[in-house]
Amino acid sequence: MRILILGATGAAGILLIRHTLRQYESSTIVLYVRSPNKVPDNIKENASITIVQGQLDDNETLSKALQGADVVLSALGPSVRRGPFHPSNTPLAHAYSTVIVLMHELGVKRLICLGTASITDPADKFNLAFSILINGVATFARNAYNDVVAIGKNVRTQGVDLDWTIVRVPILTNSDSEEVIAGYVGDGKTNTFLSRAGFAAFVVEEIERREWVQKAPLICSA
Repeated sequence: MRILILGATGAAGILLIRHTLRQYESSTIVLYVRSPNKVPDNIKENASITIVQGQLDDNETLSKALQGADVVLSALGPSVRRGPFHPSNTPLAHAYSTVIVLMHELGVKRLICLGTASITDPADKFNLAFSILINGVATFARNAYNDVVAIGKNVRTQGVDLDWTIVRVPILTNSDSEEVIAGYVGDGKTNTFLSRAGFAAFVVEEIERREWVQKAPLICSA
């Protein structure tokens, strides 16, 4: 199997790499990164890892990284620290548009990507805690909110014929727990916290489980 990982150098991305290596140690795992120096040495040195340096708007290099991929995993998302200063031109949503166009061109069908509760789903119900959380982001980090919402729209519309899964996350923590609950906002099961380790574990399990194809589950720590 050939797996492409985007957003690989963030906190969730590094954990996603490690979980992918643990589950698919004999596969080829391609990391598409802007700054290879941010990849830990013990990951760089792994024989399964291939690093491709490039920008998200570099179509030619991104196309090379996508060539032959069986699945694209993405931990791309707005920086929490830079949330209020996120660019206004929805750069991440544009990056996903590019990725989806290239996936169509290259015949890559499977995409599992990071989202948040700001991306709504018809199965969601009202929940006060999530309403406060989402409205807070929309108020204090409007550009980041708009970008995330646009990501959801682009994946669902441009990727209508792809096997996509948008893994929506609430507030991320550094807990080591990998146990998660998957569902929807307001279903009585989900809560507002998730460990990054839980996100990584869920994404890797979903590669072959395929329980959430063309769905956008909200996941949280159990």
